[in-house]
Amino acid sequence: MSAVVKVSLVSLGCAKNLVDSEIMVGHLHQAGMEVVPDQDKADVVIVNTCSFIDSSKEESINHILEAHEARGMKKRRAGQKLIVAGCMSQRFSKDLPKELPEVDAFIGLDQITRVGPIIEELTGIKRAKGSAPQNYIEGRSTYIPDYDTPRFRLTPKHFAYVKIAEGCNHPCAFCIIPQIRGRHRSRSVESVVAEVRQLVAEGVKEINLISQDTTYFGMDTWEQRPNPRSPVDSSRGTALTTLLRQLNAIPGDFWIRLLYTHPAHWSDELIKTIAECPKVARYIDIPLQHISDHMLGRMQRETNSQYIRDLIARIRAGIPGIAVRTTFIVGFPGETEADVEELCAFIRDTKFERLGVFRYSQEEGTKAAKMDEQLSTKLKEARYHKTMSLQQEIAAQVGQAFVGKTLRVLVEEPGVARGEADAPDIDGRVYVPRTLPVGEFAEVTITGARDYDLLALPKGEKPKEYKVAKQAQ
Repeated sequence: MSAVVKVSLVSLGCAKNLVDSEIMVGHLHQAGMEVVPDQDKADVVIVNTCSFIDSSKEESINHILEAHEARGMKKRRAGQKLIVAGCMSQRFSKDLPKELPEVDAFIGLDQITRVGPIIEELTGIKRAKGSAPQNYIEGRSTYIPDYDTPRFRLTPKHFAYVKIAEGCNHPCAFCIIPQIRGRHRSRSVESVVAEVRQLVAEGVKEINLISQDTTYFGMDTWEQRPNPRSPVDSSRGTALTTLLRQLNAIPGDFWIRLLYTHPAHWSDELIKTIAECPKVARYIDIPLQHISDHMLGRMQRETNSQYIRDLIARIRAGIPGIAVRTTFIVGFPGETEADVEELCAFIRDTKFERLGVFRYSQEEGTKAAKMDEQLSTKLKEARYHKTMSLQQEIAAQVGQAFVGKTLRVLVEEPGVARGEADAPDIDGRVYVPRTLPVGEFAEVTITGARDYDLLALPKGEKPKEYKVAKQAQ
């Protein structure tokens, strides 16, 4: 083995998992190890897994087996260590060492800062044939990063994810996340501001605030006070608005994007704060999961249909130009045709600017997994296509409404940009067939729409077909 340990890391899943990977890479660098892209040249391969739904588990297992067999069904070279990290490792910590003996070690969410010493330990011993993998996972996760946590960003230099909290306290019947990532725990406002200030100084143009529920930020620390229910204490729920206003005050030209909000914790003050903070993108991500009271009750979503309808109306009225992104689940146990029709009518009437649909996944360990009236895969698939076909029609209308307008975009790569209404990786793109500075803001005029994407040219430049279309009207 070489004097410098070479490590290759595969990061799967969501942005929250990506931040965990970035923290691991930061600690690998701190330990003097070299991170390499080629698994065949690595002394250690780490697969940071996802375990949210069945498809993500399958993807994680496939990557683990591929890492073990390398490419072309060839076994990995002698002495190379394989570590499995992340949500799947944390969730199935008791079972995976038996089911995946090919793996050398399993680490959980609380071991990401110890990855260096763990690798030093693994590479210093020769594993006996037939011995069980090392399992470093100890109980439910309690870790939360800070502003000075070693971290190496894996995103392009112009945008970053900032994890403001970890864990979740919600009782959603379909979700396994609280059991994997533990109770909600927030960072301090000062810690997040310090991190963002440093990122902006490094030239980052878009700050994406993430957690399992960003709207619960700070509420856990409020609840830990001696008398949190005191009527004279009105600070519950104000930490996020305080954070947004302090981030907005940081000098520089950048966007702040709010992801993963829960409808139960939105307030008029939050709506007002977003409206009054020009650096906060006119975009919100608010997974609603359903609109039928029957389904919301079975899902244990802590909101009802009328509350959701009123909230969306308040948000749109209070924040002019806001783009609302949401997600829904179809095929949940007990879902009826009437529930689906109500959902479709809501989608049709509300015309969400961005929308995604999940097919319900029966996850072991959740309340919903034990419910009766589980629906067939065929029915879930049909309902998925029905709702997404409807949204595709709405998306085309939304896109066409932008034609002729000028948008400020962030240039992702040559010919590709994103507007305020487009979060990284999950939303559409703005295609500009011109050379624009990558990682910088630009003004463009929308000339057309295609599926979920927009077509554009730099501001002031109009295509001939656009002029003809205008004359024909």
